[in-house]
Amino acid sequence: MKRYLILWLLMGFSYAGFSQEVTVTSAASDQPIELVTFSSQNPKVFTTTNADGRADISKFQGSELIEIRILGYKTRRMSYEKLKAEGFSIQLEPSNLSLGEVVVSANRWNQSSSKVPSKITSISSREVALQNPQTAADLLDVSGEVFVQKSQQGGGSPMIRGFATNRLLYTVDGVRMNTAIFRGGNIQNVISLDPFAVENTEVLFGSGSVIYGSDAIGGVMSFQTLSPQLSLTDDPLIKGNAVARYSSANNEKTGHFDVNIGWKKWALVTSFSSNDYGNLRMGTDGPSEYKLPYHVERISGIDQVVENEDPFVQNPSGYAQQNLMQKVRFRPNENWDFEYGFHYSETTEYGRFDRHLRTRNGRPRYAKWSYGPQKWMMNNLKITNSSSNVLYDEMTIRLAQQYFEESRIDRSFNDDEERNRIEQVDAYSANLDFAKSVGEKHQLYYGAEAVLNDVTSTAYNENIISGNRSAIGTRYPQSTWASYAAYLTDHYQVSEKVMLQAGVRYNHYVIESEFDTGFYDFPFTEANINNGSVTGNLGLVYRPTTSWVIKANASTAFRAPNVDDIGKVFDSEPGAVVVPNPDLEAEYAYSADLGIAKKFGDVVKVDVTAFYTLLDNALVRRDYTLDGQDSIMYDGIMSRVQSIQNAATANVYGVQAGIEIHLPAGFELSSDFNYQKGEEELDDGSTSASRHAAPWFGVSRLTYRANNLSLQLYSRYSGKIEYDELAVTEQGKPELYANDGNGNHYSPSWYTVNVKANYRLTENLSVSGGVENITDQLYRPYSSGIAAPGRNFILSLRANF
Repeated sequence: MKRYLILWLLMGFSYAGFSQEVTVTSAASDQPIELVTFSSQNPKVFTTTNADGRADISKFQGSELIEIRILGYKTRRMSYEKLKAEGFSIQLEPSNLSLGEVVVSANRWNQSSSKVPSKITSISSREVALQNPQTAADLLDVSGEVFVQKSQQGGGSPMIRGFATNRLLYTVDGVRMNTAIFRGGNIQNVISLDPFAVENTEVLFGSGSVIYGSDAIGGVMSFQTLSPQLSLTDDPLIKGNAVARYSSANNEKTGHFDVNIGWKKWALVTSFSSNDYGNLRMGTDGPSEYKLPYHVERISGIDQVVENEDPFVQNPSGYAQQNLMQKVRFRPNENWDFEYGFHYSETTEYGRFDRHLRTRNGRPRYAKWSYGPQKWMMNNLKITNSSSNVLYDEMTIRLAQQYFEESRIDRSFNDDEERNRIEQVDAYSANLDFAKSVGEKHQLYYGAEAVLNDVTSTAYNENIISGNRSAIGTRYPQSTWASYAAYLTDHYQVSEKVMLQAGVRYNHYVIESEFDTGFYDFPFTEANINNGSVTGNLGLVYRPTTSWVIKANASTAFRAPNVDDIGKVFDSEPGAVVVPNPDLEAEYAYSADLGIAKKFGDVVKVDVTAFYTLLDNALVRRDYTLDGQDSIMYDGIMSRVQSIQNAATANVYGVQAGIEIHLPAGFELSSDFNYQKGEEELDDGSTSASRHAAPWFGVSRLTYRANNLSLQLYSRYSGKIEYDELAVTEQGKPELYANDGNGNHYSPSWYTVNVKANYRLTENLSVSGGVENITDQLYRPYSSGIAAPGRNFILSLRANF
């Protein structure tokens, strides 16, 4: 017994001897820095610092090169022995001039962007705390490289490199959020995410189909939410935040808290947010056509047009939202890591504001047009194993179940019948991903994926007087959409200066739909699509010196037809109705981009990326016939029949450019500029501007940071699009645009001037705020149906412990 006790003590001593903590602090504030990444290729290990700026780097023993990175600070590289000589305590110097941040969106793995040929933008938590975005759509807007369209306040549809909606991919903790009913029109699913619960946001520009499959044509938006942190000592690691915020433009009242409790093997994090947004007030200096002098109220059983007390307040546009996230983590040893996450989001009913702008016979077209409560739930289990063997160095399993619910409620002016259409999607996914180093030159990433969506659609009319309900035609057929795929990517380090990347993916997709012909006389009762797609990419990263990086990338991408494409029935615009088309194939994109970034000392950084994409066999809306008829009666209107068809080619090209200047005394100057141009083939062979190619846009910032203060003066701006430069589909929506004085509508240019500040009052209390749109500009971002906020005062208090 004595021998066993001595052996146990020796083993414990041995483990303690190999357990080594490192502490990272900021050289500017001497405060600990959270989420600093430590990575090594030999041995191949990775870790991050916790809330105290500490990390266990025992597994790095013997490493000749440890890279220490976080966005906003200079990267440090050193051996384990040098780190030991410095007492396992290091300070990082602030810097925005980095050519290689750690990213995860490119291929699901923690990896330096210097090894990724595609352009990737990271949005730092420091910038998010300063900017105070209200929604996840506004969070993407912070980057200055993503254009966000809004049809209502409860929305936000990103546009990237001339593509949007179902040609962009959203991922949350590595799980695809896109469903089988993501449509070509503007969508608002991104607002289901809670900005307070997001730990890191990255945008991959261009094709991501090799890793993510269908829909990743224009880009991938990757959101990493808060991860439970373990304790490195015998004492529990307890940390948390509480935030209260008010904004004047929409009378926003937001409250949030999150708390992390971590032990050595177990940890959990809880996050909850509640948002209440009133009707949004627009600016006053701009096109008078944007003002809405009335709204509809039902008085004594009759719809009446009521004059707005303030025509600059957009009524109805207010809504409320709540978000809950709960995660649990279990790490039994250094090789295995289990993490379960639960997300739930629900909004109240909110008005689709652009529909309230429509008129008929001189009166409002609708008495009501709202989206019902938008609900999103996700259960996600992630299992990670680090074990150098013949198959992998690291394996990740992701099993996820999601539930989506959205609905549409509309009623014509002075009509007692209210239409209700409800869509529900149960989404299941399984991902198996491997990373394997082969020799000193090759890094392989490979895996498999299975996705299943079950779509349920119901609809009914309700008499608002009697309460009687009657069934009507649904928006979608009852359907299942499935996707099965395998992929392989090789990162080949040719030399210290050159890295090549090549990847291939095979994707098989299956759609089965059953149509109810009781309400529409479809000439078919079912649709079955069973097809496959092959995509690939080839990329190059060339670093001639430490201050230069050149990236080139050529890739293919695809979007498989989904249930929205083959089976939808809806009114796309006044006098037109979209009907099902079960005979569809995938559309393909062929892309190329070239990026160059250059640092001039620690003072200036310039980066420019040019891109081009050809979309072939594009799924577009075209005139159609239904059982031989080119028009049918829909919602009381004789409407032209249309459907989604493989009927066009399109191309998009443009440039993204940025500059950062590190000035003396804590000042920084930066600017991002985006230009894109798109063309789409029409039925007659002519071309039209692409609907989702936004006008040029950008942001310029002057930032000051010193001790506990961050201060930023910035301007956001966008170019105009004349009437004859609008997409044909946009030319038929005069209610969204300003009048040019010649009877034509167009999208005017605009700019805003803004100031934001964040000040740490004490170690545990900070205050942030600012004024957006100081000059009270009245504008609508291109293609938007609701005007942007006018002058907006923001005040936020944050307490952390």
